[in-house]
Amino acid sequence: MSADSVRDVLVDTGARVRAEVRLAELTTLRVGGPATVADCESTDSLVATVRALDAAKIPTLILAGGSNLLIGDDGFDGVVVRVATGAVRLGAESVYAEAGAPWDGVVAATVEAGAGGLECLSGIPGSAGATPVQNVGAYGVEVAQSLRRVELLDRTDGVRRWVEPAELGFGYRTSVLKHRDDALVLAVEFALDPAGRSAPLRYGELAKSLGAADGETRPAADVRAAVLALRAGKGMVLDPADHDTWSAGSFFTNPVVPADREAQVRAAITAHVGDVTIPTYPDPGGVKFSAGWLIERAGFAKGFPGGGARATLSTKHTLALTNRGSASADDLVSLARTVRDGVAERFGVVLEPEPVTVGVRL
Repeated sequence: MSADSVRDVLVDTGARVRAEVRLAELTTLRVGGPATVADCESTDSLVATVRALDAAKIPTLILAGGSNLLIGDDGFDGVVVRVATGAVRLGAESVYAEAGAPWDGVVAATVEAGAGGLECLSGIPGSAGATPVQNVGAYGVEVAQSLRRVELLDRTDGVRRWVEPAELGFGYRTSVLKHRDDALVLAVEFALDPAGRSAPLRYGELAKSLGAADGETRPAADVRAAVLALRAGKGMVLDPADHDTWSAGSFFTNPVVPADREAQVRAAITAHVGDVTIPTYPDPGGVKFSAGWLIERAGFAKGFPGGGARATLSTKHTLALTNRGSASADDLVSLARTVRDGVAERFGVVLEPEPVTVGVRL
């Protein structure tokens, strides 16, 4: 469908239509072929645009921060709706953010206002609207812990409504909103601690850096600074000059092994790497293993495969797949398959990708 035809469909929506946009320009992995893009700078425009495209039965891809996407080199045959909304409003004990607001900007605004609760989620790229979709988490904190409500557009009937967290089926890096397109996040609202205390510190590395015991709190500003420093050291804070940050963050989720398979997996690890301490964490589904630890012990070191490859593991952090400057989506898919299959062969654990894939399959 031509860009002019799309403009005719969206004539009264307030969207700005652009033709032949390279999606690599809109994603943190910096890969992705061409597409027609409709920029929506207000929530009303976003709603009107999606309703009009759905009524015309035009395929759509919703894109905001582009931090959790791996888009194929052929691009997208439809319309990419870019969520460019960005309003953030602070209340006495809460923060409201439109879906397109850069997430770290939301966190920064809460900390600067003297409020706590979101500081452990500092430095995470992407938009506010994506956070409940994948139950974003880091350093012992998940979005589900402080989320108050989410405004959704139901694309089956075009109705806008607020929903409570109990309706979203949160789990580890997932929710009922993930891998579906019939509900679009328009805005989010989070509870805050007006006294400026951080969330209880549950992540050992972070607590140690702050001289805190497990479960203690610290001023939110101190925790944010510590988190940003830790993330930067792992190449997990966006920096155009650092190819280790040309990534989708953690590419694989930490695998949860059912309790009845734990002994088998532990035996496989011991057989391959010897009698070592294996980092695991309790999980309702069984036992959670560290994906990064498994990747490295399976023989995939930081920077793998090296040698001038266009796509490699981060030189700072084995869980991130990175574009070294000229990688294609196929390069990244090939690397992801190599790592996934190597871990499965050695330890019997199949790693699951965290990013949403469009036009490619692992």
